[in-house]
Amino acid sequence: MHSFTRVLPCLDSVPVNVTWTLQSIAEKRGHQDLYTRQSPESLKRLREYAMVESAVASNRIEGVNVDAQRVGTVLFGNGIMRDRDEEEVRGYRKALDLVHESAAELDLSMDVIKRLHALSRPSIWDSGKFREKDCEIVQTYADGTSRVRFKAVAPGRISEMLEGLINSYNAVLEEGRIPPLVALAAFNLDFLCIHPFRDGNGRVSRLLLLLMLYRLGYEAGRYVSLERIIELSKDRYYETLEKSSALWHEGRHNIWPYVNYLLYSFDELYDNFEERFSKLKMSRGAKTMTVEAVLNAMEVPFTIREIEFKCAGVSRETIKSVLKRNPDCFECTGRGLGAKWRRIKSLKPRM
Repeated sequence: MHSFTRVLPCLDSVPVNVTWTLQSIAEKRGHQDLYTRQSPESLKRLREYAMVESAVASNRIEGVNVDAQRVGTVLFGNGIMRDRDEEEVRGYRKALDLVHESAAELDLSMDVIKRLHALSRPSIWDSGKFREKDCEIVQTYADGTSRVRFKAVAPGRISEMLEGLINSYNAVLEEGRIPPLVALAAFNLDFLCIHPFRDGNGRVSRLLLLLMLYRLGYEAGRYVSLERIIELSKDRYYETLEKSSALWHEGRHNIWPYVNYLLYSFDELYDNFEERFSKLKMSRGAKTMTVEAVLNAMEVPFTIREIEFKCAGVSRETIKSVLKRNPDCFECTGRGLGAKWRRIKSLKPRM
């Protein structure tokens, strides 16, 4: 039986700490659309910076490095690459382009997984092809000693197990009885345990994280590098992956260390997104237009605090100013911090 199917029973009982993290992510995701509407030009700068961080960090996790002075040329130039490392960093950027631009059209499939590998591992003989030999994940220590950390799935079973994993994940989403982010993290664990490619599995796994997050509606990875967050916690990443992959072949593994790690990383991703967004400079006119749009959408009485929550990065004074300038459109029905306001009619749109 496929390993992902075997973990479903334990997913029925989600630990309390996982539930808390999921709630935290959900609350922060609630601001996502507001941010992207408020300052699209400023967010464009965040996207470009995140693209650079992601391409460099995801490869650096695997020991692939490029000269800092060459990063711009490698990622955005058209010149000839100097070595294999530069080719791989540029290839990862091309894979990111595909995920960022076409996530809505990219159904999770074997072909898409192979395509991401081919883009991120260009110019190698088995680019986009599943491995044909047995593979052991070996950890080497500073003193030169080593040990086998994990033995991957036999080559003859890769296609069968990966297809089963994809089908199981889609079925779980359709059933709706397991939190989608938990199912996504469990998928990522199984993908790494199957280890379908000779090399480049880690990079493909991170591209899949972004693709699957986008398809679930979690967009912060467009503006902040998830790969950089993972790189900064690389020791924890490998530690939890090893804990959760122990006894994986027997179906007696504990998914929660790795699932917890990924969910915490997603939560941190949104923290970083909110922090970076708060530092963006929004023009006074843009802030006013944001407040007006939110006020026009209020169908029931509201408090200023509620408008503040919906207008991230906009001061209470700006909100009060809009309300007071338009007494024919809004009426205050109380006093104090909890006072309710009522929309009498909509503000006229700005030309």
